[in-house]
Amino acid sequence: MKPLDHLEHLDKHLVDELAQVARETVREELREQTRKQRRKAALYAASGALALYAGAALALAVGLALALGLPDWAAALITAVVLAVAAFVLRGMARPSHPGSGRPAGTAPATRDAGDPSGPPVPPAPPVPGAVPPRPAHDPDVPGTGA
Repeated sequence: MKPLDHLEHLDKHLVDELAQVARETVREELREQTRKQRRKAALYAASGALALYAGAALALAVGLALALGLPDWAAALITAVVLAVAAFVLRGMARPSHPGSGRPAGTAPATRDAGDPSGPPVPPAPPVPGAVPPRPAHDPDVPGTGA
């Protein structure tokens, strides 16, 4: 038996203990972070619910104010149209698009014409789902565009 064989058992025991302490520490830290994130998520949810009710109360107030001078159905219709326009504008603001690109969001950029010598060559863009590829200016299938 070698003189250091009994220390090998102690080393293994020490490594196992250190691993257990590290696991418990990490587990406790993750619990704490999860608890904080859960609280933050609950506060955001409550805030969103209250904002929804505030928006509904505001829409009701607008409708009632319009109903003072208009028939009830017309006031409700005007309020609905105003809310629909606001929703459409907010939806448009949320869509990702590059300012000044001149193209709708979700479409591939046009490639440079092969006969245009200005600038570096641009490889064709990969197809985007739902996008229709542009037709060349001299398409033989379309009358009046042949070269």
